Amino acid sequence: MKLRVNGTTELLELDPRVSLLDALREHLGLTGTKKGCNQGACGACTVLVDGERIVACLALAVQYAERDITTIEGVGQPGHLHPLQEAFIRQDGFQCGFCTSGQICSALGMLAEHRAGMPSVVTPRVDAEEIELTQPEIKERMSGNLCRCGAYDGIVEAIEEVAR
Repeated sequence: MKLRVNGTTELLELDPRVSLLDALREHLGLTGTKKGCNQGACGACTVLVDGERIVACLALAVQYAERDITTIEGVGQPGHLHPLQEAFIRQDGFQCGFCTSGQICSALGMLAEHRAGMPSVVTPRVDAEEIELTQPEIKERMSGNLCRCGAYDGIVEAIEEVAR
């Protein structure tokens, strides 16, 4: 199967039961995507597929053949970080760093969802022309990503900074 990851197409011979997470980590050596709970509950394995966020531990690699997959390794480069990565540093949006790659990929997907006008469960008016990205909105939209260290305030502030 062909997997297109971070702009590069890789040809892999995989068992059809291999998760996208295991394909990325074990077969492509992209260890920035973390294996946290391996049950879809923590968000540490969040990646972007065609710009939308998914948890890679619950996805089969074969489902995403020939689609655009972006991992944290494809977000910014050393010396040229993505603005969200820079904001995470400035706002102390990480502590141990284990969840950071999933948090950043999820935040990128969440910001795209917001720009597209997608409401959340806390959106006051789902028919509004423009949805304000308040702290409650950010917290709700990021609720699928857990931080074991409790760096939530810095994460929300980093997202707010980039959204402005």
